[in-house]
Amino acid sequence: MKNRIALIAGNGRFPVLFAKAAREKGAEIIAIGINEETDRALEGYVDRIYWLGVGELERLAQILLNEKLTQAVMAGQVRHKLLFDKDVKLDSAMQDLLEMVKDRKTDSLIGAIARWLKDAGVTLLDSTTFLSDYMAGKGILTRTSLDARLEEDIEFGRGIAKSIAGLDIGQSVVVKDKVVLAVESIEGTDEAIKRGAYYGKDGVVVIKVSKPNQDMRFDVPIIGPDTIRLLSKVKAACIAIEAGTTLMIDKEETIRLADESGVGIVAL
Repeated sequence: MKNRIALIAGNGRFPVLFAKAAREKGAEIIAIGINEETDRALEGYVDRIYWLGVGELERLAQILLNEKLTQAVMAGQVRHKLLFDKDVKLDSAMQDLLEMVKDRKTDSLIGAIARWLKDAGVTLLDSTTFLSDYMAGKGILTRTSLDARLEEDIEFGRGIAKSIAGLDIGQSVVVKDKVVLAVESIEGTDEAIKRGAYYGKDGVVVIKVSKPNQDMRFDVPIIGPDTIRLLSKVKAACIAIEAGTTLMIDKEETIRLADESGVGIVAL
């Protein structure tokens, strides 16, 4: 009998990557796409897909029950700013869940969803299940070398990034010459990079880390070709990530684009 997994899909390429890898390993994937976030292309990579709004927790429960699903993976980000969108309708179950959380930080919100799934009889799996080949290995991953200034900026920024990650504010910082130019918050990594590059101009350094007690079931640090295209556009010098806890979407393409554009990638 096939291993059946519910894929609760957010935005970006991560859900597609997971679905492809899982099906290659013989798993049956029943996806739950979020209208406001999920790429419709996911339909071509799963056995079956349902679509619902980000605030439809009751409908999610019904789908899991009807499909008799007991395992789930959450892959892809869901923008928290949707919680402040007056056009997004929240059903009573979602409203109750939001009222129960102590705050609306990432860990609090996703942790509440994980507990809700557990109460519904669904085990939330590590989101990197089937994806070990896509995790960043340690070292400089590109042909671009790092000079002393970049190494010092990485060392300077890494501690700060770890601190904000530990506070569940964000997981990325942008620095240059040991000056913090931007700290990631609700807007996400890409917008933080743009903001940092606005102030630092050419040669900024981006540091993206895992949380001190990273829960690999959700919110795993991710970079990919789009990250490199943005770094190239703003003429960033390099990006530092963490080995073993950072997922590289389309790894070969990511490194190729970085080499072509002169953007360094180092996994610490």
